[in-house]
Amino acid sequence: MTDGSGTTTVPPGDRRWVRWAFGLPLALVHALNAVFVYAAVFRGPQAAWDHQGYEGTAAAVFLALCLSLLGVLVTLVPPVRRALGPWWFAPPLVLGVIAWVRIETLG
Repeated sequence: MTDGSGTTTVPPGDRRWVRWAFGLPLALVHALNAVFVYAAVFRGPQAAWDHQGYEGTAAAVFLALCLSLLGVLVTLVPPVRRALGPWWFAPPLVLGVIAWVRIETLG
């Protein structure tokens, strides 16, 4: 199909595979990110003596922040942003804020 200017346009129904191709890997990144945030928030250190718990929580937060950054960067790519929409910025931003608050309040 062409519009009046001679450029080719694709009907929205024909772009469904594009949403799946971009959305599925991005959703998997968000799900893995949510697992790390859950581990950082609910599986923290037992007490002040638990150095391994502090290190594990810090590692989970670091990985969560890295995955949040990856999710935002992938969503910033113009074809992904056009195909999926701006609401895909919400999961990495929310999970990143939760991870950041956790590491700041870890003590």
